[in-house]
Order: sequence, then C-alpha cells, then structure tokens
Amino acid sequence: MPEGPSLFILKEETARFVGRQIVEAGGNVRAIDPTRLLGQTIVSLRTWGKHFLIELPNMAIRIHFLLFGTYRVNEEREGKVPRLWLRTAEGEVLNFYACAVREIDTDLDSQYDWSADVMSETWDPKQARKKLRACPEMLACDALLDQDIFSGVGNIIKNEVLFRIRVHPASTVGALPAPKLRALVEQARQYSFDFLGWKRQYVLKQHWLAHAKKICPRCEIPLSKAHLGRTNRRSFFCEKCQKRYN
Repeated sequence: MPEGPSLFILKEETARFVGRQIVEAGGNVRAIDPTRLLGQTIVSLRTWGKHFLIELPNMAIRIHFLLFGTYRVNEEREGKVPRLWLRTAEGEVLNFYACAVREIDTDLDSQYDWSADVMSETWDPKQARKKLRACPEMLACDALLDQDIFSGVGNIIKNEVLFRIRVHPASTVGALPAPKLRALVEQARQYSFDFLGWKRQYVLKQHWLAHAKKICPRCEIPLSKAHLGRTNRRSFFCEKCQKRYN
C-alpha cells in the first residue's frame, strides 16, 4: 500500500497539471461518470495521508490507492486498463490503476483534518498525543496505523518507528512512559520524511532495519514476525530490544 511519502511525491510530480483543462477522461471506473470531468480545470491537487485529491470547480475526486494502487504520468502500464485517466489540453496524461475513485464534496477543508497528516505543514503533534491519551487500551501497532491520528503512516513506517524507539508493537498506548509516547509521535513524522528522502533516491529498502527483515541489527538475533492488533497487519520486531509496555 502506498504510504504518505509516496503520495507526497505524486503531488510533486503532478503539480504542473494544476490550472490545466481536462479535455479527455475515461477508465473502468463505475463510481463516477468520467465525461463529467470534461472541460473542467484542475483547481488543485492535494494529499491527505493516502488520499490523492483532485479539486475541480464543480466537484472533487478522491483517489485511494488501497493495497496495490499505482499511477503513471504520461505513460501506461502495459496490459492494464486504468481505473481513471485524464488528458489535459496540453496533451499530458494521468493514469490511475487498481484504486478506489469517488466523488466527494468540494469543501475539502471541512472534510479533512490537515493537522493529522504527518507530511503536512500544519501537522500538530500535541493533537496527536491528545488523541493517543484518549485511547489507552489501543496497541502501539494499531495506533500508528490509525489514520485519524497519523494520516499517511503505513505498515513500513509503523514497523520502523517502533523499532527505532525500541517499543514492542503489542504495547498499550496508555502504558507507554511519557518520553516514549512523545518519541512515537515525533518519529512518526521524522521517519516519514526520512522515507521520502530515501524514496526519492531509490534506496528506501536499503534503510529498512526491521520491516521484512529476519535478523535484528542491534541484537543479532532472529526478529519475530506476527499479525498483531485489530488491524492484523504484519509486524516485525525484536523481543529483546523492543520493550513491551502493558
């Protein structure tokens, strides 16, 4: 699943589409009629966590990349039909694959809490800590994947943040000492920007310490792997150096 930093890159790559008119649109999307996009000018392209938002004068489109969604700018995936594609008057094309597309209200500010987006300039760590303290029984592995608290954090970031701060994924939020709670919030954002930098350089996987790894680089013992929490996502962790708080 694409995580927040990957969508941030998409926003950068498509910035030139803002202000351009859509002259062709199509795809196998069923939730909207692509012909309604024709003649509309792209007002803005925004992201909130894993949502890519196309703002138009008369409507807004939300694209969620789910588990296997991808995109292409001015090229196609061979043998794949786009869920949605857009062509501007300048001849440039946006193709979106294996994603969920839906129309949402044009007032994006009323629908999205931008302060919850770990990549946003308006990210509010105090608000994140407040939300965490309100859910003391939540597991740390679930907390980091809660998009209302850490919009844009996905499973890779979750595993790497917990390893970085030495917290077991099955720890309960309410049992975390104040310094660990603060570190969890700080590193959710910090690692997201580290992720962004490595992704731009095509070296992201080289920097993974826990995610999809077999040996703990600190303790040199096998890492544990389990599907934990209500999210039931894969967790990679060290039973020795990642303390379980509960």
